[in-house]
Amino acid sequence: MSSPDVTDWPPHTHEVRPWRQAAPRGPRKDRLVRDITVALPPKIARLTFEPEPALLRMLEAVAGGLTHLDMVHGRTLAALNGLLLRTESVDSSKIENVDASLADYGKALLGEGANSSAMSMASATSALARMIREAGQLPRTVSKEAMLQAHHDLFSRVPGDNVRPGHVRHRQNWVGGSDYSPLGALHVPPPPETVHEYLDDLFVFANRDDMPALAQAAIVHAQFESIHPFTDGNGRIGRALIHAVLRKRRVTRHLTVPIASGLVSHRDQYFQALNDYRAGNASTIVTMLASAASIATRESRQTATDIVEIRERWQAALGRPYAGTPAYRLLDLVIEEPMINLPLVGDRLTIDEPAAKAVVAEAVEADVLTRAKGSRRTPVWLARDVLHEVHDLSVRISEKALTLHAED
Repeated sequence: MSSPDVTDWPPHTHEVRPWRQAAPRGPRKDRLVRDITVALPPKIARLTFEPEPALLRMLEAVAGGLTHLDMVHGRTLAALNGLLLRTESVDSSKIENVDASLADYGKALLGEGANSSAMSMASATSALARMIREAGQLPRTVSKEAMLQAHHDLFSRVPGDNVRPGHVRHRQNWVGGSDYSPLGALHVPPPPETVHEYLDDLFVFANRDDMPALAQAAIVHAQFESIHPFTDGNGRIGRALIHAVLRKRRVTRHLTVPIASGLVSHRDQYFQALNDYRAGNASTIVTMLASAASIATRESRQTATDIVEIRERWQAALGRPYAGTPAYRLLDLVIEEPMINLPLVGDRLTIDEPAAKAVVAEAVEADVLTRAKGSRRTPVWLARDVLHEVHDLSVRISEKALTLHAED
């Protein structure tokens, strides 16, 4: 996939800057570093990516498939978006080695208490949802303000070390290498005083509409990762930007197809694609993103079919309740929210606590819901069929991505 000898985009330039640790730390070789080489991305506001004909045809076909999936299932199966959104958040977090069981993740979404990884994944879901929601609302823009608020969402519940939620970095950072200095780093982003200028330039590019949307989304993502504007959370916010661009461009209007699931299966190639972008080859990351989106679209279509079958089976088990009844509406709710508690049921179905208890008990009797282990004081119930589908969707996308990469 990588083509380092081909340039189709301005490469990063480099500049030597003085460096000194704020406080002497780490091995002697880190303490002795006196200068570093920072990478300076090109300004891209007025640049246009022109894909080769074969890649252009691929981009058009994949975008068409995404739009068709959204048109067919976006309105008729609105609850599917909640499932796809959660799948994307889980796998985007896994790329950053943040992982937790789906049960713990669900408890974190409900605010029922969970480990820090689950809380972080739940926060990533909030951040992703905000970025997409803001981009889809009139005047449909991808804004720096929404990005900063999404970063605040990401770290408001689980603060990271030296992270200021919602604020760009005010010190030099780096990717890879030593923990104590940029010695041996894989990438040293531009200096902190340049970050706001770079972001302003990036968001001008992100709001254009004169190039293939998937190519634009891939380049926005790669440029953002190269700027690396935050102390932590750059990967998850950067991948959220992909969906924000697609929503702004109206490629999707309702659904969030889990593209990160196609990237998590080969992290090394994903990081190499970002390195290719910095070397002046944007086609690698554009092709990789289009491929991941294509696989995710096909498998999401299968999930939509599976969810319809699951719901039909549930309706039969519940004696086919009439539309509008609490039992009928509960089925829609647990597809979107496969882990529930009584407050959520009462709020979303607008019923009192005794009615919520009754409809949940009915669903448990019909084997639609199962009481979660370890939820004695504050009961939580699981829709295992839906949770299994979340897991299966992620696995299917990952396996197809691995197969495609092996064939390449």
